Order: sequence, then C-alpha cells, then structure tokens
Amino acid sequence: MARSLKKGPFVDGHLREKVEGLNTRNEKKVVKTWSRRSTIVPDMIGHTIAVHNGKKFIPVSVTEQTIGHKLGEFSPTRTFKGHAVKAALERAAGAAPAGGAAPSTGGGAAPAAPKA
Repeated sequence: MARSLKKGPFVDGHLREKVEGLNTRNEKKVVKTWSRRSTIVPDMIGHTIAVHNGKKFIPVSVTEQTIGHKLGEFSPTRTFKGHAVKAALERAAGAAPAGGAAPSTGGGAAPAAPKA
C-alpha cells in the first residue's frame, strides 16, 4: 500500500539529519544506516549510504534514477545459492553411463507415429 502523498516520503530523522549535515558542509562521506525503510529523496543525490543487510553494510551510491526507492531494495538480506533440484539433476546427468544411452538425432522432436 502506498504512502499518502500529503505526508511525503518517509526518511528516518537520524538519517535525514546526517545527510543535511553533509550537504551544509559539502562533504562526501559514507553514511552508515540500519534504516532500510527510508525512502531515497533528492537531498541524498551524490552521497554513498551504507545500508545494513543483517550481516554487513552494503554501499549504495544514490543517483537520480534511485529517487523514490527504499534503501532496503539495494541491499538484499538473503543469499541465493541455486536450486537444489537443478544441482541434483546436473550431478545425475554427469554420472550417467556412457555406453547405455542412444545417440542423439541432432535436436527436434521424435517423428510422429503413423495413425492407424
């Protein structure tokens, strides 16, 4: 569900203060934050924000294309290691007997059987 337009985008207060402080001093430091729920606003353009994913901080450089997105979208919390079924099939295909399989016909479907 979208946030009301009259409220404006949500940015945690502590993060907004840090970014405004950097803007007033014209500094470009990496800002560490745990606030994955904060929306990227135009004041953050050009800064690098390190977003915590539960294990480490992932640096997110803010550009014009990222405005309106949440910081958490750019630091995934889960690591995908592949599908277990696909890995098992690949292992089984590699261990198949070499002489028992029929030679391949070169692609395509098998010819249709004649109708009786």
